[in-house]
Amino acid sequence: MQCDASETTDTSGLGALRGTLMVQGTTSDAGKSTVVAGLCRVLARTGTRVAPFKPQNMALNSAVTADGGEIGRAQALQALAAGVAPHTDMNPVLLKPSSDTGAQVIIHGQARLDLDARAYHAYKPEAMKAVLASHARLMRAYDVVVVEGAGSPAEINLRDRDIANMGFAERVDCPVVLVADIDRGGVFAHLVGTLDCLSDSERARVTGFIINRFRGDISLLQPGLDWLEARTGKPVFGVLPYLHGLHLDAEDAIVGTQSAKRGAPDTLLRVIVPVLPRISNHTDFDALRAHPQVDLRFIGPGMPVPPADLVILPGSKSVRADLAFLRANGWEPALRRHLRYGGKVIGICGGMQMLGRQIHDPAGHEGPAGSSAGFGWLDYETTLAPHKQLRRVSGRLSDSEAEVCGYEIHMGVSTGAALERPALWLDEGDGTARADGACSEDGQVLATYVHGLFDEPAACQALLRWAGLEGAHGIDLAALREASIGRLADNLASHLDLGAMLAPLRR
Repeated sequence: MQCDASETTDTSGLGALRGTLMVQGTTSDAGKSTVVAGLCRVLARTGTRVAPFKPQNMALNSAVTADGGEIGRAQALQALAAGVAPHTDMNPVLLKPSSDTGAQVIIHGQARLDLDARAYHAYKPEAMKAVLASHARLMRAYDVVVVEGAGSPAEINLRDRDIANMGFAERVDCPVVLVADIDRGGVFAHLVGTLDCLSDSERARVTGFIINRFRGDISLLQPGLDWLEARTGKPVFGVLPYLHGLHLDAEDAIVGTQSAKRGAPDTLLRVIVPVLPRISNHTDFDALRAHPQVDLRFIGPGMPVPPADLVILPGSKSVRADLAFLRANGWEPALRRHLRYGGKVIGICGGMQMLGRQIHDPAGHEGPAGSSAGFGWLDYETTLAPHKQLRRVSGRLSDSEAEVCGYEIHMGVSTGAALERPALWLDEGDGTARADGACSEDGQVLATYVHGLFDEPAACQALLRWAGLEGAHGIDLAALREASIGRLADNLASHLDLGAMLAPLRR
């Protein structure tokens, strides 16, 4: 997908395009990620060599790239939409929160240091160097780079040393499209207020607006659109309808709606997942959320632990702290009762570490140095180490030939007798396989370091059958994701004035 920097591509009806376009939002979750993904697919369909880019992302959902690094999950999805392999240059700065005031700082896919908010603010000039270097490389390799901002450009307290929104746009001199979510309410105030908070030069580079997630009669909105254009002197490039039923990887926030399946309660497999304070990669459960035979529920703090067939302990950025949270919220006796009545338990990554006897963090990589007792249902211990394992993996479930494809992102090394009964066998690429995870002797508990455990249809089917679902079938999450990206692109192509919006890139 690489090209000579001097070349441009003649896109049908749009002309030859070259350059950078940035999508910023009036708020978090305004729809920046999905608009960028949709634009990447629209441009890719026309033959434009396009890449996504997010200078700085703060998220606990991440993906492993082809070059062996870690980036935000949303940028991996956007790369898929663009038809290119995800690369660390697409998200050069990733912040993974470890507390309310601190985060692990990942630069070009590798964990570099842990900083609190004030220290990171001082570090931003160094981070900007990484951002500009990645952007320059992408511009040499692609015709168009579609950039996603972070949060809102109207965050006045973060304007100094900004690398995520207008600070970046000013440095590379790119046009900006501003997205607002009308489903939240106050859309006109969001747009006008955001512009009012910008400097003159920043305001001038906003070329127009996209209003996202509209429901209702567009004719009733038209007077507001006319007022907005007259007030700001900037066009509304389009109003995007609310799209239901999209199956796309979330950037970070857990989807608020629980699965509402129509089957009778006794025909569905009941699955619950605790929402940990530092839950990571909850996209592991996207296949289960979409599965018609599964009733998946996220159980938040203070909520009672309901009866279930399967409990899944998810990944965590701060395993010992999240383990203490589970104990404080009554999960340990609830899990004991669940297992006593024949329920099944799966631990993924940090969840796997919790299922062992001990978790050691002698150097304080995830918090205060020390050790914590695990739940003790599997005979192994885990020691956190400074080097993070980042691998894309494939293999099979140990008790079947069901294929598994996923990735590892963890700092822990586990050792113990239970690992002699592995949950998975992973291909090493040289004809050999290595063991991963563990299964309990009674067959009720399974643990693995592999994220994406349910993404392959055969593995999903086998695991649901193991959990007690009669007549279980798999679900093709990749096909659902691809269909959703197609719907996004169709939505943008039908409701945006792409000619006007992409005019600054026409060469």
